[in-house]
Amino acid sequence: MIYIVDNIANYIIYLFIIHFGFRLNPRKNKLLIGASVLAMLSAGAYNVYFDTNSPIVYLFWSVFSVCLFFEDSLWHLLALSAALMYFTGIIDTFSVMLIQVVFIGGGVDGTQITWWMEPAYLLSFLVYLLVYLRLFRKNDAYLCDIKFKYKFAVLIQGSIFQMFYNFVFSSFNENHAMYGLDAYVLFFISIAGVIYSLFLTLSLAIRNILSDRQNRQLQSFMYMQKQQYDYQLQQSESVRRFKHDLGNHMGVLRELANQKRTEEVKEYIDTIWNIQDEFDLKINTGDDLLDVICNYYFYLAGKEKIDFTVTGRLTGGFGLEMFDITTLMGNILQNALEAAIQTAVPKIRVELIEHKKEIFIVVSNSAAKEVNSSKGLLRTAKKDTMNHGFGLKNIAATVHKYHGEYYMESIVENGEAMFKVSVAIPKEDMQKNHIS
Repeated sequence: MIYIVDNIANYIIYLFIIHFGFRLNPRKNKLLIGASVLAMLSAGAYNVYFDTNSPIVYLFWSVFSVCLFFEDSLWHLLALSAALMYFTGIIDTFSVMLIQVVFIGGGVDGTQITWWMEPAYLLSFLVYLLVYLRLFRKNDAYLCDIKFKYKFAVLIQGSIFQMFYNFVFSSFNENHAMYGLDAYVLFFISIAGVIYSLFLTLSLAIRNILSDRQNRQLQSFMYMQKQQYDYQLQQSESVRRFKHDLGNHMGVLRELANQKRTEEVKEYIDTIWNIQDEFDLKINTGDDLLDVICNYYFYLAGKEKIDFTVTGRLTGGFGLEMFDITTLMGNILQNALEAAIQTAVPKIRVELIEHKKEIFIVVSNSAAKEVNSSKGLLRTAKKDTMNHGFGLKNIAATVHKYHGEYYMESIVENGEAMFKVSVAIPKEDMQKNHIS
């Protein structure tokens, strides 16, 4: 029975690391998931019947179960399961040694302890859980985001420590009567050092991820700023050209008026009026920077024949810093534009709603199909997920900075598929961030 429990413990650890560390989802086919569980239990039953713990059987059921349970390419799952078996084996070795040292020091014969693997698996799982909570979840990072050199460093690091501890433990196990309390303390401190070194390596890897993420965020901001600047520059050039020719226009009007050609004067004035109207901002939100962003995307939408409307007005402005408002609205409207282009009846609607304590912004766009979202956060549909999807995270980060809330959902409106992003930001937090 102990073999089956061992397999279940290992199985749970694999599922935890792969799902929460590498963001792989279980298969939708329940028969395959059932086959995965059956393979694990069958291997345990085999070990019970033959009273053996064959490495070949362990290798087979581990890889087979992982490949059946998760949705991903076969080669990636094979490599992932092999690496996990190696790494978890190292951590389990440390846990087993720790438990054995405690009981050997207490006078218990290590060879008679048949249940030490279960507490060892529990200790190992606590290490993985601590890494997940303190490093990955806290920083919204994952093992799949870590560069290969850091993953390889963790495996090499573990290998060196395991070879060292195999030698130390063998000597300690055979001569434990020679050692006092100081030896046990040293042993525990050494294991703590191993765990700390792993945490340190992973911390450096995550710091690298956060640095890259910040650089991409800055690049995205600079790109959007440049696009908006080019648009404003284009508008400015048009105004200068119009002003340059204004004298000529006035001369023509004067001559037409002298000749009392009234109808032609009216037509000419209408022509000039229409030209001048192109220079005016079509959208007035109540916030100068938000005006620039919305008018820029109104211009882009017009080029793509997308119906772009803005309703509502902010009496006291938006209150966000320039970087944040560009990051938030630029990414939302860029995503909306890219999605709307792919639809038969493209449209984007921006709603500005100001309450006493909060400002609400709702952006809706036509959608070609149901959007892939999870827990309110839209996921990128682009294949290169390593270099895309940062705009989505930047939206969430900006909202959280001002202690606001956001929600993303697919809806059906008048029989048409729509995607809606709703953002609510307290006015009080806008003021605090703006002052600081």
